[in-house]
Amino acid sequence: MRVIPGSSEGHARPWDSLFLTDQSSNRVIEKMKPAGTDPRILSLAAEVAKSPEQNVPVILLKLKEIINNTPLGSSELKKVKQDIYCYDLIQYCLLVLSQDSSRIQGGWSTISQLTQILSHCCVGLEPGEDGEEFYKELLPSAAENFLILGRRLQTCFINATKGEEQDKLLHFFQIVTDSLFWLLGGHIQLIQNVLQSDHFLHLLQTDNVQIGATVMTLLQNILQINSGNLLKIEGKALHSILDEILFKLLSTPSPVIRSTATKLLLVLAESHQEILILLRLSACYKGLRSLLSKQETLTEFSRELRQLVDLLTPKIHQEVEEQKLHKAACLIQAYWKGFQTRKRLKKLPSAVIALQRSFRSKRTKMLLELNRQKEEEDLRLRLQLQRQRAMRLFLRVTLEHA
Repeated sequence: MRVIPGSSEGHARPWDSLFLTDQSSNRVIEKMKPAGTDPRILSLAAEVAKSPEQNVPVILLKLKEIINNTPLGSSELKKVKQDIYCYDLIQYCLLVLSQDSSRIQGGWSTISQLTQILSHCCVGLEPGEDGEEFYKELLPSAAENFLILGRRLQTCFINATKGEEQDKLLHFFQIVTDSLFWLLGGHIQLIQNVLQSDHFLHLLQTDNVQIGATVMTLLQNILQINSGNLLKIEGKALHSILDEILFKLLSTPSPVIRSTATKLLLVLAESHQEILILLRLSACYKGLRSLLSKQETLTEFSRELRQLVDLLTPKIHQEVEEQKLHKAACLIQAYWKGFQTRKRLKKLPSAVIALQRSFRSKRTKMLLELNRQKEEEDLRLRLQLQRQRAMRLFLRVTLEHA
């Protein structure tokens, strides 16, 4: 960590220990500059160190342009992220997000963009020697900060009186949740922290339709990454999440939220036997199947709702399990047949080669035998011709002497 003696304004800021100020800033930054540091990052770090507190958040927004102008997935982007982390710009973004939005130039617009920058910088970053601090302190703190920002935006949205103001706040809320999802997609170990966070449960328990739909979609996307993390959280948190999903399914008038809640429960019940048993046998959810059966059937998610009811029915559940086992057996059998066929096909070239070798050998022997017979026939004809010539010569000589 780089410690700074003091600020250029003569008073200490809560994050002054992260950056250098006064005339010594350039000199010390150059001294600690890593080999091959991106000059844009170096210039930005120096600008942040020299600037007044109120200007820093807007200056940090320049990181977005730097990241967007670097090819995605390239080694250059990895180096840029390492430089950003090396100069504590990620930590600075995190500190700015913890400040009151009214004190930040640009307000929620600046804050939402900083969440995008922070999440993109953290995903794909290789911290090197500071790995333990990055994974155990910075990342959990970033996820928690995103949830706190979401709660603040939720409060502002509910208290807003103008429709235009609500639309803007909802847009900023969606940006923050998207940034959180991006962060969780790159670091799935944070999913457990988020799911058992009180801030996340508070967001999930909102009665507002628009905020609720956004949070439910976030939860659905999170569980699509790795639904197994839901089983790792504390039992109380798991029950709270299931209770809230069921409440939204049974009580919320919004078809979007009800559809998302139905799909969530269906995925969880199909993927995890523990949750299915909990929904079927726990006293907390007694009568759930009958309540779901009474729901409207003429809805766009009636198929998923019927599948969920069937899963909660013991006899039908047993039939479903048998169908799954049958499909699994057919799949294993198909893989085995395919393996055997591929094995035979692999041996086919060697069999063809052996067949060709045998055929060529027999053909060679046959040709040799034909050649031998032809030579013997030619020899027999030559001997017969020589014999005839000798007899003619003998007869001629005998006649001449007679």
